Amino acid sequence: MAQLFKPGANTIAKLSLMMAVTGPLVIGLGIAAVSRSPYNTKVGTPKNQPIPFSHQHHAWELGIDCRYCHTSVEKSSYAGIPPTETCMSCHSQIWTNSPLLEPLRQSYETNTPLKWNLVNRVPEFVYFNHSIHISRGINCNTCHGAVQEMNITEKGNSFQMAWCLQCHRDPTDRIRPRDQVTNLDWKPSANDPSTVAAFASLPDAELRDRMNKLGGSGVAESWKNTQKTKAEQAKDYVALLLEKKSLGSVKRELGEILVKQYHVNPNTDCITCHR
Repeated sequence: MAQLFKPGANTIAKLSLMMAVTGPLVIGLGIAAVSRSPYNTKVGTPKNQPIPFSHQHHAWELGIDCRYCHTSVEKSSYAGIPPTETCMSCHSQIWTNSPLLEPLRQSYETNTPLKWNLVNRVPEFVYFNHSIHISRGINCNTCHGAVQEMNITEKGNSFQMAWCLQCHRDPTDRIRPRDQVTNLDWKPSANDPSTVAAFASLPDAELRDRMNKLGGSGVAESWKNTQKTKAEQAKDYVALLLEKKSLGSVKRELGEILVKQYHVNPNTDCITCHR
């Protein structure tokens, strides 16, 4: 009787079994990669608007505070979209004949709100509150990306659950003083009252210990003799900290203080967002 299977059939059988086992895993990983990619999340893709509004021009070049347009961001779950009247407070005087602003003038004349296209949207089953994040020292750029560099607004982050949880579980790198939340160019410095005030809130002994560990034992000792105020001591510490460590390390050390000061709970419960 002729042999039904040739010797090569063993190799084919082994490959088939391997593909049967690994195939679903590879397909699953591929689908996950696509779902998290900018192609699906639209991160970095500018969205067309009725007017080509430039955050770079308004927030960076002109230095307009975020809250001038997003008026409810500090007290509401919704940041708010500026009404036509807010835009016309300036554009009734400048660029009055610009073709690009014709939709704005029509909106004002007809008392019909402009229909802006939302760039960032969370699922309906997710509750997000802007005011809570602002009050805990979370800067606009943390979630929305470098908005002040965007000519046409684009999505800065994916807003997927894993990304949110990463921040909730360890927010120290992202927290800053409350009064600097809308300062898009803020960096901790010895000349920044908010930074100095945060370190000045530490107990005397802890501030001295931090200075000693940093290698500034002579400075810490001199505090006793010169009778410097707590703010002056904190300023000395921040100056030496920035000299000896990276900016990222300084932000993290500051964040650790603010996490306690703002009573931020890193143990986020599911019900916080899913209500």
